[in-house]
Amino acid sequence: MSLGEFLQHGMSQWIRGGGPDDDIIVTSRIRIARNLQDIPFPVLQTDSHADEVIHLVQQALSNKSVQQIGRFEFVRCSDLSALDRYMLVEKHLMSRDLAEQVKHGAIALTDDEVMSIMVNEEDHLRIQCIMPGFRLAEAWQQANRVDDALESLLPYAFHERYGYLTACPTNVGTGIRASVMMHLPGLVLTGQIHRMLSAVSQVGLTVRGIYGEGSESVGNLFQVSNQITLGETEEEIIGNLSSIVHQLIEHERAARRALLSQNRGDLEDRVCRSFGILAYARKMDSKETLQRLSDVRLGIDLGIIRGVSASILKELMVVTQPAFLQKYFREELTPGERDIRRAALIRERLRLDDTEVH
Repeated sequence: MSLGEFLQHGMSQWIRGGGPDDDIIVTSRIRIARNLQDIPFPVLQTDSHADEVIHLVQQALSNKSVQQIGRFEFVRCSDLSALDRYMLVEKHLMSRDLAEQVKHGAIALTDDEVMSIMVNEEDHLRIQCIMPGFRLAEAWQQANRVDDALESLLPYAFHERYGYLTACPTNVGTGIRASVMMHLPGLVLTGQIHRMLSAVSQVGLTVRGIYGEGSESVGNLFQVSNQITLGETEEEIIGNLSSIVHQLIEHERAARRALLSQNRGDLEDRVCRSFGILAYARKMDSKETLQRLSDVRLGIDLGIIRGVSASILKELMVVTQPAFLQKYFREELTPGERDIRRAALIRERLRLDDTEVH
């Protein structure tokens, strides 16, 4: 299979597609945590409890009311290879915790992978909708439809005072986590990022790396999400996050304009150096890859580089990860071998576009 075909068939809709403000907003994601009443949370459940949850969820997903919203393919983690599980992690459809929960875990996916449902991770259900660009409201509507359909079929654990009950107290209430993945090279290069992120944390939001809690920020990519799930409605949570994200977008665009007007020569040199390294390097580790891709995407957005698809950052931030690399090259690779193959794949990807550097 050619790289073009591999990218077309192996990529989720959020990777291939575009959306509002997608020069800065990579993805919008809604995740809803739910548990079933009278069954212990996953951390305390037995094999029989886990099997019961899987049976109930699988049965509910086959119901006509859910199928009308989206057709889900349901698979147990034990039926997936380690490589396939970690490919789902790299596509942000499965958590690392679930990928390692081979015995009790399962996942359900729609064909376009916009919707995914993790089963027996930290909670019995993690319902997720992920979309390209700034589409939080749309992602919430889709996730909420699936949640409502499942709630009509499954006995959710719910308390009249505290709301939906979850394994972690920070998710109690609505059980919703709304997040956007943002590409913020302008704020990083102008030295404003720490001040901005500090201000964000003071208004009830949190900032994490590209793989969520515990991951570092690389490639100038940051996930901004709500911290509060209790005492606010879902619409208030999404509205508050959207308001702050709009402000971050404006600050990022102002920073990019400042870089162009005040340091254009240095900016063009940085962008073109990174493009040259990606186009000709013979070894690339994953961290440098993301940083160079960030520079190139900034160059594309500012018109310094033309003829390269803006989706290259999303495509290569996923396909150059270890599991995807090994899937594409169809062999198990050591870290050193991955660095060589990663560079080769990047060179091949750049040849798919008719590049023009200014």
